[in-house]
Amino acid sequence: MPKSPLTDSIDIALLAYPGCMGTELFALADMLLIANHMALALAPGQHPAFATRMVSVAGGGVALAGGFAVNTQRLRGQPARLVVPGLEVSQFGQWEHKLRPLNRELALIRRMAARGTALASVCIGSFLLAEAGVLDGRRATTAWPFAGEFAARYPAVTLDASQVLLEEGAVITTGAVSSAFDLAVHLVERHMGARVARATSRFALVGAARSNQLPYVDNALVPSPRPRFSTQVHRWLRASLGQAYDLESLAAALHVSSRTLLRRYAAETGQTPLAWLQRARVDKARQLLESSSLGLAQIVEAVGYQDVATFSRLFTREVRETPAQYRRRHQRTR
Repeated sequence: MPKSPLTDSIDIALLAYPGCMGTELFALADMLLIANHMALALAPGQHPAFATRMVSVAGGGVALAGGFAVNTQRLRGQPARLVVPGLEVSQFGQWEHKLRPLNRELALIRRMAARGTALASVCIGSFLLAEAGVLDGRRATTAWPFAGEFAARYPAVTLDASQVLLEEGAVITTGAVSSAFDLAVHLVERHMGARVARATSRFALVGAARSNQLPYVDNALVPSPRPRFSTQVHRWLRASLGQAYDLESLAAALHVSSRTLLRRYAAETGQTPLAWLQRARVDKARQLLESSSLGLAQIVEAVGYQDVATFSRLFTREVRETPAQYRRRHQRTR
């Protein structure tokens, strides 16, 4: 990774653009500043400092999301890494409309990538990297609420939206808004080592590195318009969530054969009714773990399972936490 022309420093350029999320810029800037202080205290003279600068395409004032303004400098030279934050999004869809005003930023990202500059995105800054073409053929992550839209728009990118941070080659992508802190700690560990990264995290009250977004997913927050037939399937399955799965009864209720049901459902959704039902049961169990005092055996029965161990394995596979871990975390949150 190239160093800054500044002596003994690591040049991190934060790309500000109209409507981007200020938290994702300032969280990085402040965390890297804290890391400089920690490195100076713990290992004086052993590590080059981070030199963080707020840049834009043309320089000058930039209006961030919410109307706040920030002064920037025009990006010159080749930074060690260019970090692209996400933009404010008030509704799903309409990505052409959202990205069209950012043509100059997209061109800048392409130029930096062509020169070999390392890149990083925070949250849906990954949409800008993908729109610029620099994620084609790579694995990447993005903010979980927008994973479906990202996958549909950028099929050349191998999306793993379960990850909080994914690094492939010279490109890092991260998950939702607060993953800016995870990215900062990752960069500190990369350049200053684990000891300074750990001290920085503790000083800033940032928890241990998170590897997975799945424990935070709430499908109720994401619209999922579906074709008519699969909607009928979901309505029937949801009404019988606590009962044993019976494909023949489901097919009979929709007046089709089981083979026709599976074929039509797969054509619309790309999965089986049972796969959807398992996720729906896990979602229901998560709600009960968060909001009720029911024991695990009662919750397992309420979502249509008889064997606690079997359901616990399914829950852990989907959420990446055991039911007990999930409940403890949400009890602490409350």
